[in-house]
Amino acid sequence: MNPEAVRELFDTEMRREATADHPGVTLERVGDVVRRTSRADDWNGVLWTGLTEETADAAIAEQVRHFRGHGLDFEWKHYAHDLPQDLGRRLLGAGFVAGEPEALMVAETALLPTEPVLPEGVRLVGVTDRSGIDLMVRAHESAFGGDAKKLGEEVLAQLTAAPDTVEIVVAMAGDEPVSAARAEFPPGTQFASLWGGGTAPGWRGRGVYRALVAHRTRLAVQRGYRYLQVDALDTSRPILQHLGFTRLSTTTPYNFTFAGGC
Repeated sequence: MNPEAVRELFDTEMRREATADHPGVTLERVGDVVRRTSRADDWNGVLWTGLTEETADAAIAEQVRHFRGHGLDFEWKHYAHDLPQDLGRRLLGAGFVAGEPEALMVAETALLPTEPVLPEGVRLVGVTDRSGIDLMVRAHESAFGGDAKKLGEEVLAQLTAAPDTVEIVVAMAGDEPVSAARAEFPPGTQFASLWGGGTAPGWRGRGVYRALVAHRTRLAVQRGYRYLQVDALDTSRPILQHLGFTRLSTTTPYNFTFAGGC
């Protein structure tokens, strides 16, 4: 893999030329900004920018005005290779709050394992309805803490409106969901993306996460996707590197919340 070439392909297909993934989503390029506008219970934010030191501040202010006008909090998904180099500082100065950085990691599907090896007593269950989403939410909350109900509504909306673009799976130990993950399949691109995969504390280090990666890799291969992309936390990055993923950049969510409503 040529990391710089693959990163440019990722920026082109998944950011600069991204298309709406299901009904009710507006994905538009305005000047040197690509943004996604949807419902309040869905993801809203900035996907790509081609800014300069001269244009950055005005573009930031315009996105705040846009999402304020729609009554929506939003995220600016910033990558370390985005310009200008001080874009993160400018976002903080405009009132954004930075989230936890993640590693942008990519691998060729043909080079990854596709057979999940699960610990004894664990099985994988596909998610097709709200009851499955509820299991996904329980697994996510067990792994990461906090309230994952909004995430559950976002994924359910995608599963309902565009079922061909997403696959969700839950790892079950008896009646208990111990991990959950999904793969998204953007039409017209070479990249499938992996999300979730956090595992309940008592089941970590036993291969559940690796099994979920292998399961979703097989789905991507079956659909003809050449690459898998993951935004990886430090907990999963070493596992992905061992499997053959390459780090291409770092991505940081910058969130803007309209205090007291929009």
